[in-house]
Amino acid sequence: MTAIEVTGRRQQQAWADKVLPPVEEVRPGLWSIPVPMGPNPLRYVLVYALATPDGGLALIDVGWPSDESWDALVAGIRGTDHDITDVHTVAVTHLHPDHFGLVPRLLEHTDAELWMHRDDARHLRYHSDDEIERQLDAARAELRDLGAPPDVADLGFIDFVRLPDGRTIDRELTGDAPLEVDGWNLRAIWTPGHTPGHLCFVDDDAGVIFTGDHLLPRISPNVGTNPMQNDSPLADYLISLANTEKMRDHEALPSHEYRFRGLGARVTGMLAHHEDRFAEITEAVVARPGSTAWEITQAVTWSRPFADLNLTMKRLALRETDAHLLVLRERGVLTATEPGRLSDEATEPGRWYPAPVPEHRAAERPAAGGPALST
Repeated sequence: MTAIEVTGRRQQQAWADKVLPPVEEVRPGLWSIPVPMGPNPLRYVLVYALATPDGGLALIDVGWPSDESWDALVAGIRGTDHDITDVHTVAVTHLHPDHFGLVPRLLEHTDAELWMHRDDARHLRYHSDDEIERQLDAARAELRDLGAPPDVADLGFIDFVRLPDGRTIDRELTGDAPLEVDGWNLRAIWTPGHTPGHLCFVDDDAGVIFTGDHLLPRISPNVGTNPMQNDSPLADYLISLANTEKMRDHEALPSHEYRFRGLGARVTGMLAHHEDRFAEITEAVVARPGSTAWEITQAVTWSRPFADLNLTMKRLALRETDAHLLVLRERGVLTATEPGRLSDEATEPGRWYPAPVPEHRAAERPAAGGPALST
């Protein structure tokens, strides 16, 4: 398999040294600005600033909601010979706080236009405390349906930074769309999966694709279920991968780690990774039919031993396993019972089984002790 080519060498070295990379002008009038994100293993998000002929700036993402992040963003923009007040447009790849979180603070200094995909924007409108609590209740119920123990289910999900009351996204994008940024040939590509409204941005003239969290050079982005997601987020993601592979000659400017070339190789690697995951999860269900999603999550491998993961990481792992199980059910490999609500706080979780083999394929069923069912 052809490997990717790392083009952000200084970024890669900074990643290895566990320090922030420098602000870099990666094309004339286009800078990458690292913005720290606190005690997170990803350490920073790369915000991109594009100069426009009127002396202003358009940003792709803004960074994590903290004083440290704000100071880094302001200083990084000064490093481009601009001021934070020059920002007139913000195109947001997706709703997660490391990408959207500083928007409310930015709006205190500039009346920038906000552009975002509709499917993410609707979750960031102002919500009352009661509405947020209803969302958390729904998330807790879903986790119980998956068999999560109380300490994991009670986490629900991390709430997102919301728009100030009365403020809306100025342009809610749908599907693929051109973006009117003077001096640039930008267009948005809808890449659902990591979130329902995730966007990549492409400039064919500059030969770059801003991949957000959709494609990173080394890390597999989390694609999991939750009340804000589409019905089958991993199915969406696999299709999105195929769509971005078409830009194989573009340099990828991701939100984390470092720049690279070789989109085709990276997409191929990601598809292979998920097929391996499908096979491992299927084998776990064949070995222990009737397992809950939580039990299956504990049975498969992770980057660290599952017992060593903190509660938040265990919840994300469970959601990711659930997304794979849904695709395996869609493929006809597995089947599941529906969860049953016993009370407001108790649930009989759904349980997973190998799907019955159709009669015309019964002869293909592996003999006892033979190879495990796989995709």
